[in-house]
Amino acid sequence: MYKLISIVLAALVATGCGPRTENTANAEPANAAPPKGYAFHNVNVVHLTKDDAEITAGQTVVVVGDRITAVADTAAITVPADYVHVDGTNKYIMAGMAEMHGHVPPANGLGQFPDRYLDDVLFLYAANGVTTVRGMLGYPHQLQLKQDIAAGKRIGPTLYLAGPSFNGNSIESPEQATQRVIDQRSEGWDLLKVHPGLTMAEYQAMATTANNANMDFGGHVPSDVGLEAALAAGQRTIDHLDGYLEAIDATDRPASRYELDYLVDLSLRHDVAVVPTQALWATIIGASDADALRAYPELVYVPQSVRDGWLGYLNEPTLGYFNATNAAVQQDNRQRLVKALFDGGVPMIFGTDAPQLFSVPGFSALHEIRMLRDAGIPVAGILHSATVAAGDYFADRDSFGKIAEGQRADFLLLGANPLINPEVIRSHHGVMVAGKWLSREAIDAHLQEIRQAYAEPSAEPVQ
Repeated sequence: MYKLISIVLAALVATGCGPRTENTANAEPANAAPPKGYAFHNVNVVHLTKDDAEITAGQTVVVVGDRITAVADTAAITVPADYVHVDGTNKYIMAGMAEMHGHVPPANGLGQFPDRYLDDVLFLYAANGVTTVRGMLGYPHQLQLKQDIAAGKRIGPTLYLAGPSFNGNSIESPEQATQRVIDQRSEGWDLLKVHPGLTMAEYQAMATTANNANMDFGGHVPSDVGLEAALAAGQRTIDHLDGYLEAIDATDRPASRYELDYLVDLSLRHDVAVVPTQALWATIIGASDADALRAYPELVYVPQSVRDGWLGYLNEPTLGYFNATNAAVQQDNRQRLVKALFDGGVPMIFGTDAPQLFSVPGFSALHEIRMLRDAGIPVAGILHSATVAAGDYFADRDSFGKIAEGQRADFLLLGANPLINPEVIRSHHGVMVAGKWLSREAIDAHLQEIRQAYAEPSAEPVQ
């Protein structure tokens, strides 16, 4: 049905009468029946907590369908011979990462690539070990897309989707805000997306209706509302740290320790989680190294028109958010703030806002990890925010984010310990996405195909 699916499914293993290994699996035809199960033997399993991590050596991880069905000492477990058996000696298994502020493109694609851009974005997430995406800007086709992925008709991360956003252009009255919540709830969206521009009355109408409907809302903090009122209203996540520095009037001066402590206490009092998106915001405010952005090797995986738009943005980066002359103090305040929130126990959930400025889906995760490390957050805490914390956020929907029996089978097979060097995520040996195994060979083959498709310059304008 889809070219992408046939390419990736070629790496999946057919059921056979004898034992199979991953190496022999790559030769199976695209229409091969799925295997009965997988067993990854003698692996080191990474168990993450906010402040630390534990590595359990000599484990076998068994997958049947879309679930992890067993995690046990390799010497103590017997696995049927007709499962796919993968030797994980000296390798590590870590839960798949979540993109908690991501985007899924419109169904009509981009310019000259209307038929493939959407599938390519989904693939780029999965190819880099991002196995869950909280989509933060809804388009009508996405609900069907979510079902297609769950049914195995497309390859991509598990999607949790916000509907079309609540903003100053889409909402004109409290009554309209109330009705939009009711409509999105009945349509099946997972949460509501807040954008700037709502009045206090519109925001409160949305929040009251959402709380009564047991529906989460998150995203930005409208300027007429402010951080304190948004938290009091029950906004589940504050994305991009929006409204935090404005709440203490520290957008153009260094924030004091006292002010940062106030923001931590305020956040804890209202049980909110933050999705920082530090790397993207450094780009938005003009605090990133422009030469480094231009040199990102993953830019070859997006259409030329997108690249041109991103490169052009470097000449005028503020988009009205901030005065570029304050970029350095803004960035320093944001880094100090995210560290204070983390140290103070405010839940942090990982996100990069891909695909946005120089945030190529999946690849952007390592840039965010580096930015959070520069803020002083330990690797274990960062990886926890991308795995366990995301699973905790969606605990009422599914079980994922850990390597344990009953969890959704989302994980990466790594060649070294990611706690020592998270850059090993880029060179993983394969990704399990809801029970579908994407081998390194299959991933590399399709990445090359995407690169070739986007190699020719496009005359199309940025959409």
